[in-house]
Amino acid sequence: MGSLGPAVNVSMAKASGGTAAVGGQQQQQERGTFSCGFRMPLHYPRYRKADYEAMPEWRVDCLLREYGLPVAGDVEDKRRFAMGAFLWPSQY
Repeated sequence: MGSLGPAVNVSMAKASGGTAAVGGQQQQQERGTFSCGFRMPLHYPRYRKADYEAMPEWRVDCLLREYGLPVAGDVEDKRRFAMGAFLWPSQY
């Protein structure tokens, strides 16, 4: 149903040098390092509106964190935010 599975971690390095990390492997380069990383899940969540409405708060929190989205407010706010982020308007 949903995606709480594998994710891809990517760190980028400056063009003039640094540490480049892709998929957990690092390559050392000659100059100082700076990294700018993000986390991109491999799959888009496949929940329906009813799934979000019945989803426990901890699961909503995990889903939002996995996609780097804010986790604030009460459980109903989080569910509404997740539905707005992941459901197409026709799925409401």
